Amino acid sequence: MTTSYNCTSEEQRAEGLEHAQRAISEKKCVVMPTDTVYGIAADAFSPQAVTMLLVSKGRGRHMPPPVLIPRLNALDGLATDVSEEARKLAEAFWPGGLTLIFHAQPSLDWDLGETRGTVALRMPDDEIALELLNRTGPLAVSSANRTGQAAAQTASEARTQLAESVEVYLEGGFRPVEGTESVASTIVDATALPLRVVRDGAISLERLREIVPGVLALGEAAPEPAAEAAPDTEPAPETAAAETAAEPASETETAPEEQAETPVHTETRAE
Repeated sequence: MTTSYNCTSEEQRAEGLEHAQRAISEKKCVVMPTDTVYGIAADAFSPQAVTMLLVSKGRGRHMPPPVLIPRLNALDGLATDVSEEARKLAEAFWPGGLTLIFHAQPSLDWDLGETRGTVALRMPDDEIALELLNRTGPLAVSSANRTGQAAAQTASEARTQLAESVEVYLEGGFRPVEGTESVASTIVDATALPLRVVRDGAISLERLREIVPGVLALGEAAPEPAAEAAPDTEPAPETAAAETAAEPASETETAPEEQAETPVHTETRAE
């Protein structure tokens, strides 16, 4: 049975968080406020729960949800090959509007969809969301709306779209909070260096570069590697001529540069 809780009331908030924690443990979905819009959340380590989340939204496995975490030190348990540059961004902008894409820890038993071995992580700047995350651990979260519909900015709006597919709705008021602009998180690909913005959002490129100057802008090409310096001494003319004569003329074909695949996780709104 679907239940809504008014989390502006301390009593209902406590009851709602307890019910939401229980629902997550039972592989069911809940709706909660975040610092951007409302999100539909499920146990990130339960393929059954993640599938229910995707089905509730009318979304396929090709659009895997990001994972929200309650604290910075959860990063290393979920991601591998975390660069110093990526860690600096997380320390500077978490909690907040920055999503970082990493290589997922290969030992983790989860299935978020077609992730190509990556995971998108964020720590939201929302008191209710963080309180639930501290109770449950990492949650797969996507915007609380049917795919193609407007993102929900209240729990009641989410319930209109998601109805009985969600066990618990936590109503925390309008999101984003009144007086702030609704902006999706900035997404940065941290699976390789240099770091690269794959979606512009709440954290500007200028702010990112204040922390890590080498972050690439959306669509910006990586700089070419520096050419090796020429030797200090050139061979004597007769030697060079002899070497040239000894080698048949040939054209060197450069293999076309492989196009790097941008990791997924750039579609969701409640990141």
